[in-house]
Amino acid sequence: MSSIVSSTISSSASSLCFNFSTKIRPLPTLSRFPNLYTKSLTVAASTVVDYSTDNKSSISSKTSNWQWKFRDNSIKIHYEEHGDDSNGPPSKNILMMPTISDVSTVEEWRLVAKDIIQRSGNVNWRATIVDWPGLGYSDRPKLDYNADVMESFLVDFILAPNSPISSMAEDLVIVGGGHAATIAVRAAKKGLVKPTAIAAVAPTWSGPLPIVFGRDSKTESRYELLRETLRAPAVGWMMYNVLVSNKKSIQSQYKSHVYADSTNVTPAMIENRYELTKQKGARYVPAAFLTGLLDPVKTREEFV
Repeated sequence: MSSIVSSTISSSASSLCFNFSTKIRPLPTLSRFPNLYTKSLTVAASTVVDYSTDNKSSISSKTSNWQWKFRDNSIKIHYEEHGDDSNGPPSKNILMMPTISDVSTVEEWRLVAKDIIQRSGNVNWRATIVDWPGLGYSDRPKLDYNADVMESFLVDFILAPNSPISSMAEDLVIVGGGHAATIAVRAAKKGLVKPTAIAAVAPTWSGPLPIVFGRDSKTESRYELLRETLRAPAVGWMMYNVLVSNKKSIQSQYKSHVYADSTNVTPAMIENRYELTKQKGARYVPAAFLTGLLDPVKTREEFV
């Protein structure tokens, strides 16, 4: 990837610091959104705000749904909004995108969003957290999920006239973890979205199987066979339950490479994530993710 992206996030009881730097070049032509970028874009933002925690009683949180129109499908998208309405309109808007995985959910960012908003200072933050299609509490239709589908969703959620954040599109910080961060950078590189900054939190670029076994033609054929098996009736559910939808696997996943402090992985959390993996259509996105179809780029060189 030719863009240069770096992000540092630090927080304490008295300060929150975001440091972002990214240089993004648009595509020569953009058939879908022709009026966005006409020249190279440099996004550089450094925001340091000193403030102390203030348990504001005026913090508002609400959940809602948005209908995403995609290829003759109307897909219910779950999202949350968190803000402090007592200070008037927000002076900075954040869109928080969960990681893409079988246990992906808006709950990943909820405590972070509330912590940012309840702090006192000169910036009135407002955070929107949204579940990806096929994950979390959003609908899970049987689509042919790939990185382009997820990118289209992100672009539409930001720019569609009926989107809950369309009015914020010109002044938006995108915070994403894992593949979500890299998809956001890819969309910005193409000129499809123009955030003021992107915070890439532990960004990733490859699904579990390609990172281990590679991407030659032989392994790609095996990935396709596995993917189609996971998507199939009956046998797909059986395999999905063995590979993904079991509490032991979920707990191991969180303790091994999600939380540095394993005491944060509680039985209640595991039960909640386990229930998410049992939702109708829950296996379609994980089948694509495991086998590399959701990878925003194909090589480490493109990623860096």
